[in-house]
Amino acid sequence: MQLTSPAFAHEGMIPARHTCDGANVNPPLAINGVPPGTVSLVLIMDDPDVPKNLRADGMWDHWLVFNIPPELTAITEDREPPGVPGTGTGGNREYYGPCPPDREHRYFFKLYALDCRLDLPAGASKPQIEAAMTGHILAEARLMGRYDRPRQ
Repeated sequence: MQLTSPAFAHEGMIPARHTCDGANVNPPLAINGVPPGTVSLVLIMDDPDVPKNLRADGMWDHWLVFNIPPELTAITEDREPPGVPGTGTGGNREYYGPCPPDREHRYFFKLYALDCRLDLPAGASKPQIEAAMTGHILAEARLMGRYDRPRQ
């Protein structure tokens, strides 16, 4: 399975348009190679580079969507995918773009193909989603982008 974006290359710089310094809209994403037998997809975007004095675990969850239809082949820019929204670290239930407080951070867009739908309510947290996915992951794809805010 593969997750790509026409807006940035894997390990490339995320355009400011998709961050808190721009329009803060999600980048377009392309999904390829979803395996047969997939019942649902899960999309998680997180930042593992948060300063420990801000978050002890060093992680910020930016975007969580589960029970996405497996037929989906693209997520349009500035449009939430069909599915159930989870709740990010900032309390958001939709995309919240990169906004690093200190330096360049890495942002991981992770797509999971599951053999089931997750029996979770809207607003579930990443730990709840990850726990429910355990033992049900058929395939995984990752796209990493980087961003550093302009300094004055």
